[in-house]
Amino acid sequence: MLAYLDHSKRHKMSHENSPTADRTDSLSAPLSMELVNYLKESMGSINTDPYVFVVFGASGDLARKKIYPTLWWLYRDSLLPNNISIVGYARSNLTMASLKEKFIERCKLHPGEEARFDKFMSRCSYIRGKYDESCGFIELQHFIKGIQQSCDGTPVNRLYYLALPPEVFEDVTLQISENCVDDGGSWTRIIIEKPFGFDSESSAKLSSHLERLFREDQIYRIDHYLGKEMVQNLMILRFGNRIFNPSWNRDNIAAVVISFKENFGTQGRAGYFDTSGIIRDVMQNHLMQILTLVAMEKPASLDAEDIRDEKVKVMKCIKAVRMEDVVLGQYVSDPKAISGEACYGYLDDKDVPQDSVTPTYALAVLKVNNERWDGVPFILRCGKALNESKAEVRIQFKEVSGDIYPEGQLKRTELVIRVQPNEAVYIKLMSKKPGMGFSVEETELDLTYGYRYKDVRLPDAYERLFLEVIMGSQIDFVRTDELEQSWRIFTPLLKQIEKEKSKPAKYVFGSRGPAEADEMMIKHGFVFSGTYKWIPNTER
Repeated sequence: MLAYLDHSKRHKMSHENSPTADRTDSLSAPLSMELVNYLKESMGSINTDPYVFVVFGASGDLARKKIYPTLWWLYRDSLLPNNISIVGYARSNLTMASLKEKFIERCKLHPGEEARFDKFMSRCSYIRGKYDESCGFIELQHFIKGIQQSCDGTPVNRLYYLALPPEVFEDVTLQISENCVDDGGSWTRIIIEKPFGFDSESSAKLSSHLERLFREDQIYRIDHYLGKEMVQNLMILRFGNRIFNPSWNRDNIAAVVISFKENFGTQGRAGYFDTSGIIRDVMQNHLMQILTLVAMEKPASLDAEDIRDEKVKVMKCIKAVRMEDVVLGQYVSDPKAISGEACYGYLDDKDVPQDSVTPTYALAVLKVNNERWDGVPFILRCGKALNESKAEVRIQFKEVSGDIYPEGQLKRTELVIRVQPNEAVYIKLMSKKPGMGFSVEETELDLTYGYRYKDVRLPDAYERLFLEVIMGSQIDFVRTDELEQSWRIFTPLLKQIEKEKSKPAKYVFGSRGPAEADEMMIKHGFVFSGTYKWIPNTER
């Protein structure tokens, strides 16, 4: 929500710099000049200060696939502070040249960008060190002090990105707090990637550890789905359009379905995935965050704390998920497949135990127990090895009262927010079929971003979120009490699944998922019409 950053930036910067503050593919194309100029104006005086962006876990997949490419795109578009240094930190014995080889392909350089990329690389350094010993962190502190001396003693603002397994979070944050925090006149911010714990207890332990070392306004728990364009659009659709808000309640809405589907399997992540499962990997975080934006009340303002307060309020209205409202699935090979990944089921992966009951698909029905949503099912579903890849919010409205048309002709109206791919907002509705007759058919009112904004390159979620951290806005980051409530909702279910070793239903690679999932949705009031399929404007 970069458009709302000016107020938040002033608030955060004034607090953190005060003397009394505690110290405890197409994505690679440049952004439009209009957007670049707006973002530069929003950043204001930030460009005059020295910054260091430290990537812990610099040799890992996340750094290679996302962090370094995102930093390059921001640097290329002149959206990083002018005086920024980027430091990779890992245990691997690497040089800067070998680290560059890991991520340069993902940067997707365009012709003519080579000189600019060389300047970007000149700002990058690498330090080898352990995560549980102080010597590497002391070396890092000396490096940062050297930057400060080269800037006439101006204190250096510090961003520490923990692209690391959760088991080393405590060691690394402790070493940062003891050896690498600012010494006044600047700020320190910690960016943490999910998973934020494994259940309520481990999450609370991590949060308690972080609270002893840093203030809440220094901690940025990143859920990259909150940086996606269509998730950002949810609040504007709801609270910026009179047509939607009056009908956004139990009197008009029959069901809300929030979906995350992938058409590929675990793809080399099976070792990690088998210890977490799809509920921890996707549902408890990404889908739950989207649910809060759909269901929350209007915040008092666009201030980050007001928005996060409302998200917490609505989560407090949701009871823990019950096993009887859940469907679990695990994919098996497609017997018709001749080659490719579909020839292998989840249990065929060498890193998966043969008796694993880890779900690769889950559907859960949640109820929001308040006046607005009483009785409306919020259906969260996510899975791997399905028939398509997409993420969307589907709001299905109730039938028209006093239907005067022949039985079965009218279908339920649906508002769909397509998060990815082919970002779009469309309304599936009934209209007269063209011609002499008076029959009705399903059609749509369609805002496909690739058609309406075909000359605009939407920012990648990580680009947006990195800028928000630099500017001091926590509007799209997860607060401690949000995390606490989300784990409260899912931990009893997860413990029951693990205790009972609940056996997931089998579904074929490339299918819609377990048949039981559709049955569960119908049981809770969702209606499948099966007579209409949306086609993005760009494909027509």
